[in-house]
Amino acid sequence: MSQSASSPRNPKLQSLPKAEVHVHLEGCFETGTLERWAVEAGIAMPRPRDRLLEFSGLTDFLHFLDWACGLADTEERLAQLAYDFCRRLHEDGTGYADVIVNPTHWSAWRGRTREMIEALDSGFTSAERDGLPPVGLCVSLLRTQTAQEASDLVEQLISWRLPRVVALSVDGNEAAAGRTGPRFAEAFRKAGEAGLKRTVHAGESSGPEGVRDAIELLGADRIDHGVRAIEDDSVIGLLAERGIPLGICPTSNLTLKVYSSLETHPVDRLRRAGVRVSINTDDPSLLGTNLPREYEIAGLAFSWSDAIVRELAHASIEASFANPSTKARLNSDLASWSSAEAQEASSDGAL
Repeated sequence: MSQSASSPRNPKLQSLPKAEVHVHLEGCFETGTLERWAVEAGIAMPRPRDRLLEFSGLTDFLHFLDWACGLADTEERLAQLAYDFCRRLHEDGTGYADVIVNPTHWSAWRGRTREMIEALDSGFTSAERDGLPPVGLCVSLLRTQTAQEASDLVEQLISWRLPRVVALSVDGNEAAAGRTGPRFAEAFRKAGEAGLKRTVHAGESSGPEGVRDAIELLGADRIDHGVRAIEDDSVIGLLAERGIPLGICPTSNLTLKVYSSLETHPVDRLRRAGVRVSINTDDPSLLGTNLPREYEIAGLAFSWSDAIVRELAHASIEASFANPSTKARLNSDLASWSSAEAQEASSDGAL
């Protein structure tokens, strides 16, 4: 598979007040940055630059993330990545993001997770001082880790009490790792009791059973992907009844071959079934996308009106782990956007 080029941003969707709740810092590297760092380190590129972001599947994609993250081996590089991430949010018109970081990908920082988080925090803090959007950090387990490794990470996060860290996450290839909910249940229970939010990758390469485990065993406050819940009406009902939001990434699901086309993608069916869904990018640089484009392609595919787009933006804000004042500000801005766009919507119709 190869990345698709980002289309020009839709000004109307760029101005839409929104949050992003499913995006990986590991997926925000620019090819020029990676090439420069590889040359400086004397490390071979996995492919020529013009094909660097062509992936044969999810496994190849995850291996690439390990290679790319291994190049970010100084505090300065991590801080710059964090600052650049906030600049990306601003360019997309995104007012807040929960960004996922999985320490297992960052080989230069093994055994130094606290130092890694603090280096990222310095970049995020600098960006916020410059007026760029605020960010919460979701520290992620890799699905192939052991129960003890998961527990150790949670205990560290609890003892450090770093304000930037808002949630515990788990990601990785569900199909390759098999069922992991029982293994991580205790770690997620401890995280929840300590006041950390819990977000779980599920229902991507696994079926609806992965979504059920995320809810019933891991106590998920939010589920990343979750699209294959569409295959089980009882899981759809569970999501709707408990109000557990899904962070859905259309381009990612197409590129990684979860679905063959937008027309067959279940995001709109889930929305109409009463599930809270938000639109996200997952790995924007590596997939050649941005958040306004994700809204645009899905809106065109499903003929979403401005009212539906506003509903999805509101869902993204409420699903985020932002503090109450940030949510209130974004929702106020969204109400103003709705008023300003109402007249245009009535004349233009659907997106």
